[in-house]
Amino acid sequence: MCGRYVMARAIGDLVADSGALDPDEELVLPPSWNVAPTADVAVVLERAEPASGAETRREIHVARWGLVPPWAKDLSVGSRAFNARSETVTEKPTFRSAVRARRCAVPADGYYEWLKPEAGAPKSAKKRPFYVHPEDGSPIYFAGLYEWWKDEGVPDGDPSRWLLSCTILTGPSPEADDADPTLAQLGGLHDRLPLPMDRDTLDAWLEPEKLPTAEAAGALVDRVREQAFRTASGWSLEEVGTAVGNVRNNGPELIEPLETLL
Repeated sequence: MCGRYVMARAIGDLVADSGALDPDEELVLPPSWNVAPTADVAVVLERAEPASGAETRREIHVARWGLVPPWAKDLSVGSRAFNARSETVTEKPTFRSAVRARRCAVPADGYYEWLKPEAGAPKSAKKRPFYVHPEDGSPIYFAGLYEWWKDEGVPDGDPSRWLLSCTILTGPSPEADDADPTLAQLGGLHDRLPLPMDRDTLDAWLEPEKLPTAEAAGALVDRVREQAFRTASGWSLEEVGTAVGNVRNNGPELIEPLETLL
């Protein structure tokens, strides 16, 4: 799963790296080394714009992490929908509409995952946090979905009436005995993996066309899942301090390897 991640690079850097157009208005999103569900996050999406002469327009927006579907009565749904299981995303009412028509990418510098104590470990043994990130320092683009939700309690014309929210897709982790040492580490760390995309998959995922059937959406999700391990093989895992477990802690020291802190 992905319950905390890092996004510390500037919006301008994301625009340049993702190929998005400069935002029409200034986006305010401070760097964070401890992004938690319900926080504001950056998302990359594409919109069809035939009237402008271009087929699509790639944009960066700020969204709430935790998908709130249009039919939700309040925001509480989003606090439980920050991840979406790729195996069932075309079936679950919260996600099945978005996966056919509102796909996005959620950029991150890396994410945190907690390693459970081994079987038979003393009761005093605690989970150990690891920071997972691309070894070359490039951003990760997680496969995501987005939705717009209307707050009926806010008057028409008030910009705050509409909320943009998102979720990150996850899939099974690699096997812990995988021949690739990085993938084996990921498999031993957790049984779920937030799904990263390479550039070709990113382009295909962001295509704004509405897919005609759940089966077509499932085929695209399969494409994301099939290349995820190859993309993740370029990652690095480093144990970090337990301070990351408190969302009130936020700073670059959180991603310092534990041996450096000690």
